[in-house]
Amino acid sequence: MVWRSMLSLCSGVAIGLGMLPVWAQSANFGTIELAPGFGSERVQGFTQGSVSLASIANRDPAGNLCVGFADSTPDHVLVLQRDLPRLSLQVSSESDTTLLVRGPGNSIRCGDDISRTNLNAAVQDADWSAGEYRIWVGSFEADTRIEYTLTVQE
Repeated sequence: MVWRSMLSLCSGVAIGLGMLPVWAQSANFGTIELAPGFGSERVQGFTQGSVSLASIANRDPAGNLCVGFADSTPDHVLVLQRDLPRLSLQVSSESDTTLLVRGPGNSIRCGDDISRTNLNAAVQDADWSAGEYRIWVGSFEADTRIEYTLTVQE
């Protein structure tokens, strides 16, 4: 009887943990902490997963669609110690990638192709508030592994 109760409790905890919102989970490839004047920072990772980024956010305030597929857990967490007037995130890979960035106050920024000939994703924007940003790097096909380098610069 006690064993059955413990099993039931453990199952309930496991189900409850599985239902955590995607933005409450840790990052697949770690945390990047930046202060003003950092210049440029590079991290590596790879795409994975079958979660549609549109299910996390459909569009950003600029009207950019949030497209592609990624893992439910963000790939990176970016922590800005202070407000920054400008910030650029750019993916370098051998394939077509996308980006979704969710920040303080559930702010959303989405990026796709840099140009018609450069299919790597980028997000370049002004007025980045201090705080924590969850970053997903996506691919256009579910469960596709694409190795990439993510560059963050002022």
